[in-house]
Amino acid sequence: MPPRPVGSRPTLSLVAKTAGTSVPTVSKVLRGGTDVSAQTRAKVMEAVRAVGYTRRAGSKSESVRDESGLSNTLDLVVTHFEGSWANLLIAGVGREAAAAGLDVVLTLAEPHGDWVSRVLRRRTVGTIGTLIDPTSPQFNALCAAGVPVVLIDPMSTPPPEVASIGVANWDGGRTAAEHLLSLGHVRMGVVAGHARHLFSRARVDGFRAAADTATADSATVSVAYGGWNRAKATTATHSLLDSDPGITGIFACADSMALGIYDALDARGLRIPEDISVIGFDDLPEAQYITPGLTTVRQPSTELGAAAVKLLIELSRGEGGATRTPARMELATELVVRASTGPAPAAAAPRR
Repeated sequence: MPPRPVGSRPTLSLVAKTAGTSVPTVSKVLRGGTDVSAQTRAKVMEAVRAVGYTRRAGSKSESVRDESGLSNTLDLVVTHFEGSWANLLIAGVGREAAAAGLDVVLTLAEPHGDWVSRVLRRRTVGTIGTLIDPTSPQFNALCAAGVPVVLIDPMSTPPPEVASIGVANWDGGRTAAEHLLSLGHVRMGVVAGHARHLFSRARVDGFRAAADTATADSATVSVAYGGWNRAKATTATHSLLDSDPGITGIFACADSMALGIYDALDARGLRIPEDISVIGFDDLPEAQYITPGLTTVRQPSTELGAAAVKLLIELSRGEGGATRTPARMELATELVVRASTGPAPAAAAPRR
């Protein structure tokens, strides 16, 4: 790739030269044009990433806004529609968008699908993405095309110029541990999501930090990964208890995985909370309906979606306040105590 002058802004010409194609073809790719081969599209997007090209948001060459300066749609890009958490988030986005006079287009971000071209072809205020990897080629395409983007709890660290919003995951993990510690639990387990996901690591790190600073007896924390999946969480719970039968409290990094913990404990003949206390994270509707009711760290999922819409509108309008908005915004979490946590049982024979 040819060097460019220090401080100069990458241009479409540089992208085209790097990709071995023409400026019109590069422009077509960034507008979501369909008459471009998959091979050419991939070369262009690799060149975009390599040179660091980003079209200025609100560029005159993009007819994505109406005469008032604002389109009447926004894109919500998700990796799945199933599950209570997704439903709560979609509800928050939908209500806030409707209040702003906007319609929401739901787009499924399939790992190897060309969903980004569909987004680029639409007249849109911008894109809200959830559970999207900000290092992916698709995400790079949105940024390169100058489409305003707000990420909800990105899986990895986004570029510093990209806005993201989430919840206080580290603090939520700390809260979960402090609750178990206050009940006398010192041998604890964590069923986490994926090790590479930022929000999973933050919840685990917060939990460990509280355990490490406990003033009572030295607390221990064992971690197994359940992949945000009930069945995998069941397997992870069995692994935890096989390796440390003395665990008396388990933190699930998502309520969906807490259901798997319930399944595993039931299969082992263990009672909740008499034998093992369980605490989740999310406060999904299921947390209230299972027996015993699940103690959990509530994240404001609906409010999270609404806040993402407000931030996206600010960014799309280029309002002065948006330029002062932190790259990362966090909403607070809170502990919701139900019947699944109780005092640590007295020392007993190892459980199997």
